Amino acid sequence: MPLGAEPLTDRQSAEDVGLRGSNQSGMRDHNERLVLSLVRQQGGLAKSDIARITGLSAQTVSVIMRALEHDGLLLRGEPVRGRIGQPSVPMHLNPEGAFFLGLKIGRRSADLTLIDFLGRVRATRRQVYRYPSPSAVVAFVEKAMPEVCAGLTAAEADRIGGLGVAMPFQLWSWVHQIGAPQAEMDAWRNRDVQAELAAITNLPVYVQNDATSACGAELVFGTGDRPRDFLYFYFGYFIGGGLVLNGQLFLGRSGNAAGVGPLPVQGKDGQVDRLLNAASMSTLARAMDAAGQSSDHLWEQHDQWIVSDEILSDWMDQAANGLAWAALSASSLLEIEAVMIDGWMPLHIRAEITRRTHAALHAMDLDGIDPPVIREGTLGAQARALGAAAIPLSQRYLIDQNAAGRAG
Repeated sequence: MPLGAEPLTDRQSAEDVGLRGSNQSGMRDHNERLVLSLVRQQGGLAKSDIARITGLSAQTVSVIMRALEHDGLLLRGEPVRGRIGQPSVPMHLNPEGAFFLGLKIGRRSADLTLIDFLGRVRATRRQVYRYPSPSAVVAFVEKAMPEVCAGLTAAEADRIGGLGVAMPFQLWSWVHQIGAPQAEMDAWRNRDVQAELAAITNLPVYVQNDATSACGAELVFGTGDRPRDFLYFYFGYFIGGGLVLNGQLFLGRSGNAAGVGPLPVQGKDGQVDRLLNAASMSTLARAMDAAGQSSDHLWEQHDQWIVSDEILSDWMDQAANGLAWAALSASSLLEIEAVMIDGWMPLHIRAEITRRTHAALHAMDLDGIDPPVIREGTLGAQARALGAAAIPLSQRYLIDQNAAGRAG
């Protein structure tokens, strides 16, 4: 599903969600994106289906489909027979039609991921560090890019559409929290890493907040039904978030909307604290280290956490309580349908945090509030890297580019 759009339902027309096309020749680029967005949302579609949904003429749709097929972006499916008239031929996205790179820059690790046109991961490389410096990140990409692209043919490598970067904004502001040298973190203020990455990769580079990108990945690649309005939480070193309103990723004035970390929440002791301190993985890591349980493996892999039941349960309770207060505040201001929870963590822990958040929310005074459904996200640990790669995909091939990041 494209950033900023959602699947059509029986109660929605294409016009309701901005999917009406134009038969004017000057809008052909928009119409190509429109067709690709619909095929991505709904799977194989015949020309007649697209004409009906979009309002484009059959001739305009035929021209667009031929062009997209010629460019290798669409593939013909098997004809569907049994109906009156000529059999319809569904068209599908070609996985090899385009490729995209996504770079996740985190406070403890970086990931470079290559995806195909369907969003499937083709290769990935990871580097763990004590703190992120511009030099370390640039060097990592310079080394890792040839490795992740090694499986592509020369023709496929030519179809890499760009590099998306998902990273926390104002990294220099978190020096004390991550224990990094101020001078090295201040380098993020003055180094034009976006330009450096563009020079290394010879690709257009787009930058977006990391948690926002994870939310965007849920829109583009997430499975299952997605509500039109939801608040999204992603557990990383710090808790981060994203906001979807009316089926579109809401970025805000500076691109940092739904930066949920500073949200004031009430702890179980009745004291007000920031969600950042209640629900971040760094809080769990500090508790583990204080108890003599090494937390280093938390950043190296996400499948299995080696932590005592007592410390883990206490942290999950604290995190769930913080998320419930944040969900209550958001529901008071916005009529969100759901809260989605995801992160760099084992799936059973994500499920348990979701369950505890639901319980904590429904233990609160909800008079006058229509409480949102508390749900798990669907992409897990890969959400930020996938969201980064989705930025150039959306920029080049999908409609509604409000979430496409900043091009460099």
